[in-house]
Amino acid sequence: MLWAMRLGCFLLAAQHPGMSHADALETALEAAVAAEQAGLDSAWIAEHHFISYGVCPSAATFAANLLGRTRRLVVGTAVAVLSNQHPIALAEQTALLDHLSGGRFHLGVGRGGPYVDLEVFDTGVERYQHGFAEALDLLLRWLEQDRVRGDGQRFSFREVTVVPRPVTRPRPPVTVACTSGATIELAASRGLPMLLGMHVGDEAKAAAVARYAEVAERHGHDPGRVEHMAAALALVADSRAEAGAALRAALPRWLERGLGDYTYLVAPRSRRDPRDYAEHLLAIHPVGTAEDCAERLAASAERTGIRHFLLMVEGCGERHRVLDTIARVGAEVRPRLLGHGLER
Repeated sequence: MLWAMRLGCFLLAAQHPGMSHADALETALEAAVAAEQAGLDSAWIAEHHFISYGVCPSAATFAANLLGRTRRLVVGTAVAVLSNQHPIALAEQTALLDHLSGGRFHLGVGRGGPYVDLEVFDTGVERYQHGFAEALDLLLRWLEQDRVRGDGQRFSFREVTVVPRPVTRPRPPVTVACTSGATIELAASRGLPMLLGMHVGDEAKAAAVARYAEVAERHGHDPGRVEHMAAALALVADSRAEAGAALRAALPRWLERGLGDYTYLVAPRSRRDPRDYAEHLLAIHPVGTAEDCAERLAASAERTGIRHFLLMVEGCGERHRVLDTIARVGAEVRPRLLGHGLER
């Protein structure tokens, strides 16, 4: 199946230096509302705990607010961290939002990281390391069945009635953030679409899509019927130099401060130099003029087969630039994608 190109916002509620928590949350909220006004397809909110990289601790709660403020926009979580919460609690929220939004809510889940969150919420490193598949399967059963019992290693309970049952059948859409071979294979074996992160380029994304297709077919799923998504840093300006300068001034400071806040419960991963990482992101994502951005998105779609891009527009740390980028994506980038034969 050839999917039409879709464009959405990927919102972290990023707290750049000099911003308050209120500034970060209000910017993300305004950006999502602006996305609907600009004609974008979707808005997605990330979830983080105890760090300034993103100050939204409940993606589902933020999504509920956005669903009440919009009328057409698909609103998703990118992602709700499944390792930190009970899968039935998240499934109940999903069913509720499916009802209240008329089917506009899209649940994205991820395993998260080995962070202090697991200690605070008392879910533990063991579940993070070995329990993601069990939690995901239990969540899916809740969204698909009338009655569910917990009969797994970590979730054991008597059969209970699913209330409310979701409106969307066979269930509301669920996407899995995939950052490893194991999560790619898990998503593929369940026939669930992938969300691929900003840190990887087109070659790695194409390899993930190919691996997914191989595993999905082996489990009886048609990979051609699955719409994967990819996050991408985006900033639209009058010139590539202007866009690059705005991001180079803000991204490294935000990355150094925000990512440095993580408290690991196991040996931390090696960290990239913030300036080098910023340059890497600028090199592989739609940053520059509207034509630059359209060409980059079209090329990425061609190389990877992915046609739903979630644009992270908060990288510059300036509210007016965030809102301007969203408006220009709708008014200038989307029409150019039509010229590439990729838009509706």
